[in-house]
Amino acid sequence: MTTELGHTLAALREAARCVHALMPATPQYRWPLLEQAFAGRPGDGTELWLKHENHTPVGAFKIRGGLVYFARWIAAVGPARPAGVVTATRGNHGQSIAFAAARHGVTALVVVPLGNSREKNAAMRALGAELVEHGEDFQAAREHAAKLAAERGWPMLPSFHPDLVAGVASYALELFDAVADIDTVYVPIGLGSGACGVIAARDALGLATEVVGVTSSHAPAYALSLASGRAQSHAVTTALADGMAVRTPDPEALAMLGRGLARVVQVTDAEVAQAMVRLYEASHQVAEGAGAAALAAATQERARLAGRRSAVVLSGGNVDRALFAQVLASA
Repeated sequence: MTTELGHTLAALREAARCVHALMPATPQYRWPLLEQAFAGRPGDGTELWLKHENHTPVGAFKIRGGLVYFARWIAAVGPARPAGVVTATRGNHGQSIAFAAARHGVTALVVVPLGNSREKNAAMRALGAELVEHGEDFQAAREHAAKLAAERGWPMLPSFHPDLVAGVASYALELFDAVADIDTVYVPIGLGSGACGVIAARDALGLATEVVGVTSSHAPAYALSLASGRAQSHAVTTALADGMAVRTPDPEALAMLGRGLARVVQVTDAEVAQAMVRLYEASHQVAEGAGAAALAAATQERARLAGRRSAVVLSGGNVDRALFAQVLASA
């Protein structure tokens, strides 16, 4: 079966091999205290699986896409590769590109918005990235990155691309291979590669699993666009879920999500904070805001999950220490 972006199962398996050559598969666990909160009654068959993308070498799922994108890009450009590449990010995509670029001896210039996560910025610099801070949000950073790419004559790497989706889909293949007959998977939506990767793997495997997209109520561009059937930009005000803080949807991602998602659930910063605390208390996992969003959405819909097998994607754990301490202290 060929997926929305032209991915066959064979192509997704090849991308997964590229990823696994450099990192192991991440685990998926059932945590009793998490599951207990979702069970309608003891022994009713409720299962809640947590996919641990906070366990990758950069603490988030994005590394998978960067590895596959870069491997294919380097093979295509050959010896004509430029000295550097440019991209924009709120942090995890930038770490992915910096990690992959360094492996191939290429400089990564990464543009982030002003006020971006201090620790994500530090991690990108530690991976060898040249970091530029510009603009009030991701869209402004992306526009500035395009200008810098033109000035330097370096390619501007996208934040959404079929090769990024192919790499990210490897975590969904791991989940579906490890856990049979999952009824529902909750996955956060930033620019869309994570949710599209789950849809691609689901469709390539021919599964009937519902994929539920999760957006921030304070960054509702994708939710509004999917509800109306047309792309809509919207201001971003989330103070916690920076990985979901997208003002303008990507048209290609929007099309795939519109056809592949069962529904979209919006979560508030308060709900995300509660999910971050619950993840820490029940599993001692550190989740950034976007990483906890899927659990927040599943919590909204827990009545649907009784007696069913569901999974939530903990997409990343890269939260600044001061912010995480504030969240825990406010619980």
